[in-house]
Amino acid sequence: MRHVLPPASLGDMPDLSPEDQKLVTLARAAMARTGAAEGAAVRDLDGRTYAAGSVALPSLRLSALEVCVAMAFSSGSRGLEAAVRLGGDGQPDLRVVREFAGGPVVVHLGDERGRIAG
Repeated sequence: MRHVLPPASLGDMPDLSPEDQKLVTLARAAMARTGAAEGAAVRDLDGRTYAAGSVALPSLRLSALEVCVAMAFSSGSRGLEAAVRLGGDGQPDLRVVREFAGGPVVVHLGDERGRIAG
């Protein structure tokens, strides 16, 4: 599934660009490395990428997208251009992406194998 925030685009979904396919690969690798149920990757306005798995500790729970946004923010990023979220249960809470993005941002949602829903 491909969303454009704001507003959500629910029309036909084009093929992923090579840059967005890279985000899928990074999100899958983060899931494999960490054994997390959810993986994500984002590209900031300067083209830098950040990838992470979700965090599920007794004292800390973060979605993979929340971890990616925190990494981008703490690295001095000024906003996001695109994001991918793979795996996980249900629809992700995209508030953190909207808040940090600085403008419209494409968000691709897919399963743990990297298949983007369309």
